[in-house]
Amino acid sequence: MKKTIPVIGMACSACSANVERKLRSLEGMNEVSVSLAGRTATVDFDPEKLSLDDMKREISDIGYDMVIESGRSAEEINRREYKLLTRRTALSWVFAVAVMSVSMGWIAIGGKPYTHSQGTDIANQTCLIMTLLNMCYCGRQFYISAWRQLRHATANMDSLVALSTIIVFLFSSFNTFWGDTVWGASGMEWHTYFDASVMIVSFVLTGRCIEEKAKDGTASSIRRLMGMQPKTARLVSGDTTTDVPIAAIEKGDTIEVRAGEKIPVDGTVVSAESYMTADAAYVDEAMISGEPTPAVKRAGDEVLAGTIPSQGKLRMKARQIGEDTALAHIIRTVQEAQGSKAPVQRIVDKAALVFVPTIIALAVVTFVAWWAIGGNSTLPQAIMSAVSVLVVACPCAMGLATPTALMVGMGKAAEKQILVKDAAALESLRKTDALVIDKTGTLTTPNRNVDFTKADDLPLEARETLKPHAAEAMAALQKEGIEVYMMTGDKEDAARYWATKAGIAHYRSKVLPGDKQQLVSRLQSEGKRVAMVGDGINDTQALALADVSMAIGKGTDVAMDVAQITLMGDDLMAIPDAIRLSRKTVSMIWQNLFWAFVYNIVCIPLAAGALHIVGSDFQITPMWASMLMACSSVSVVLNSLRLKFA
Repeated sequence: MKKTIPVIGMACSACSANVERKLRSLEGMNEVSVSLAGRTATVDFDPEKLSLDDMKREISDIGYDMVIESGRSAEEINRREYKLLTRRTALSWVFAVAVMSVSMGWIAIGGKPYTHSQGTDIANQTCLIMTLLNMCYCGRQFYISAWRQLRHATANMDSLVALSTIIVFLFSSFNTFWGDTVWGASGMEWHTYFDASVMIVSFVLTGRCIEEKAKDGTASSIRRLMGMQPKTARLVSGDTTTDVPIAAIEKGDTIEVRAGEKIPVDGTVVSAESYMTADAAYVDEAMISGEPTPAVKRAGDEVLAGTIPSQGKLRMKARQIGEDTALAHIIRTVQEAQGSKAPVQRIVDKAALVFVPTIIALAVVTFVAWWAIGGNSTLPQAIMSAVSVLVVACPCAMGLATPTALMVGMGKAAEKQILVKDAAALESLRKTDALVIDKTGTLTTPNRNVDFTKADDLPLEARETLKPHAAEAMAALQKEGIEVYMMTGDKEDAARYWATKAGIAHYRSKVLPGDKQQLVSRLQSEGKRVAMVGDGINDTQALALADVSMAIGKGTDVAMDVAQITLMGDDLMAIPDAIRLSRKTVSMIWQNLFWAFVYNIVCIPLAAGALHIVGSDFQITPMWASMLMACSSVSVVLNSLRLKFA
């Protein structure tokens, strides 16, 4: 059984990696893919060995939550969590300003301005209390999460934040009560750093707020698709109609839909009327087919959930309901695709599992190095340098680099009526240098109402017509350096005519399904990356063998099941559009990864104080480290959102 389940509480790539590792370890789990950007887990499991309740219990034990109950809404939970996060962030900044006002001497407490080592007991204790309140309320989730991770011998971004702020707080608290006794007696200057602790919490919370808002934008395509699902339907019973919840509709029910209303389920038209004609209604199906012109629907025609009668009204028999509708299938496909992982992401996930422990080890090395160089006189410098290393490191940026770009890219594809089933297909599509395309039903549309007994006497334009923008699409592909091959079981003169009409130089006629497969195999043996586009059962062998397979949405279910990408509309410009989008998405992934790695490679040594070796006093302090860390993860998400306008 395959399901995509919302997961609450993931904040960084180490979180998603830990959730995935825990789920993968369960008996009965066949395959699992956890998306940080999508906040989902796509699981393929054996329901006889493993239940959703078992998964939820195991995930809850390590500090996260799976939304499996029908009455709970992950979107509503995330909305409440976001509101709570913004309130805690605002309050944290109140504490931050208050502590900074005292620590910087803007407010005099105890009779004189506070200047760390010169401050009064009451000033230090006031900062201690405010910092403790900030940590216990505003930053409490960091410490709860870190403790749960520690119990299971794992770590994540919360572990770094919790460890760094606790170290700073404890060191500052020690100095508050025993600074004069321990350091002052030997003539050493001592300081408290409560401002650093409270600013770390404030900056990280601020970064989370911006990041959550930006990540929310990456899932906008899913929300738009879900928004197409109506909440109620008008049920017909005899001569009366009643508005009922969509869940109350059963197969075979008669439903009435009027102009401007969304069709609630897939069904068959029983009767239709409009002011233009007494036996037909006009339905806007652009969200499924991409066609701007409303489709004419008469008795016996099929209609799909989410489409809208633009003129007239119709009555229909419910044929597919709930998760069986075409719209539900599209939503499920996009969700699973956005939750799937490109090959490069799996490498990043492995790195994420060792990233946090590595950073903790580097912080320890930093502390030991400073203390070894200067002894007790450099102890404050050693502690603050180690804390800066803990805070400035950002596994979030690396973890978000791939999934955010993929989510936006796949959402953009869905808007163009291109359904991508998995991330690997989107990543490999960019390498395509040969495309094999079927003719009838894929490149051309057969004409209806043709007397096929006289077909040989009719012009070719009367058996079929080129699909919209077919010639432009083939020209665009060849301009990109992609060789196009047309394959058809049709006779030679028809094959030659339509290949010429579409601008395709390579074609073959009278081919069998095995011939299409052999062509794909031959092209692959020549070192080419082959994409196959088809619509029928006779194309499935070639589709299964191709490096990337595309099916036409109006084709057979078998072809669409085999294909990795489904083109929902008839406009063949979707093919070069998909390839261009693949290239832009993968380019964005590598941009994100490059800057995420550069950020960590540059900032960690600067936080450790590496420039002191060459005589420079420049060093990233804990406060600035927290700001840089927040900015790095936000910048990756914002950069990915640029794909929306590609």
